[in-house]
Amino acid sequence: MAKKILVIYYSQSGQLEDILNNFTAPLVQAGNIVEKVRVHVAKDYPFPWNGKAFFSVMPDCVLGVPTELKSFQLKENKYDLVILGYQAWFLSPSIPVNSILQQPSVKAVLKDTPVVTITGARNMWISAMERIKKILKASEAKLVGSIALYDKHHNFISFITIFYWMFKGKKGRWLGIFPKPGVSDEDIINTSRFGETVQKHLAVESWDGLQEELIQQKAIEVKYNLMFIESKASRIFAIWANIIAKKKKRGPWLVAFKYYLLIALFIAAPIILTVDAIFFKPFLSGRIKKQKQLYSGVN
Repeated sequence: MAKKILVIYYSQSGQLEDILNNFTAPLVQAGNIVEKVRVHVAKDYPFPWNGKAFFSVMPDCVLGVPTELKSFQLKENKYDLVILGYQAWFLSPSIPVNSILQQPSVKAVLKDTPVVTITGARNMWISAMERIKKILKASEAKLVGSIALYDKHHNFISFITIFYWMFKGKKGRWLGIFPKPGVSDEDIINTSRFGETVQKHLAVESWDGLQEELIQQKAIEVKYNLMFIESKASRIFAIWANIIAKKKKRGPWLVAFKYYLLIALFIAAPIILTVDAIFFKPFLSGRIKKQKQLYSGVN
């Protein structure tokens, strides 16, 4: 019997939409009724971005302040599966995705419903996912699967290429030297195999072991260095966001945050990672393993 599936997401550049189309292809081929809802904000963000607009969204994003969305309708009152596509902005769920999750109609269909989340990220998605887990739990949804696709190039390289993409609107090789930004075309296409795994569990209406299978397929991988950096940065971002949100004139503070971000990434992070690798990491293998299991799981 065909299952009813809701795919709901926000995508500015179109990358997440490509990911979801490939991911859901096996679900469509199996004869399920797949309803795709691409949500739009009432006042569009610029794309390509400019520096002022990009950094201006940081406080609201980190603090979870929603924005107005364009009206959308869900065809059903109940689904057999909800697939939530999300992206991380400033180590938090993007403002549009956070706003989607606050909609009464979405909360209603999430209640008691299996949910699979999927993201296309630069490389840091853990903090955003952990916050989404809490939102889903508050909505009484049943998180059964989590998938994270990301740019697998070095952190410094992906930082440069993602800004080229966002500020120029071109997903190409900058100067003909740097790699293409974002999730690779190969990884986007191969997302269909994760959809096949989800379909197998959906067909028998049993989600036991789904996340373990997805982990074996490398649908989600936690990299220690990125996990370590993100754990520190997410706390600092929250401090910056709270300070800036209280200012009448945010401009100078947002500029200060921009320069903090550059210094933190290119100067402070390598030093902190080196100190950690020498004095701490060798003695914390058990703790690190548990953290990786937590962040790659669905609990």
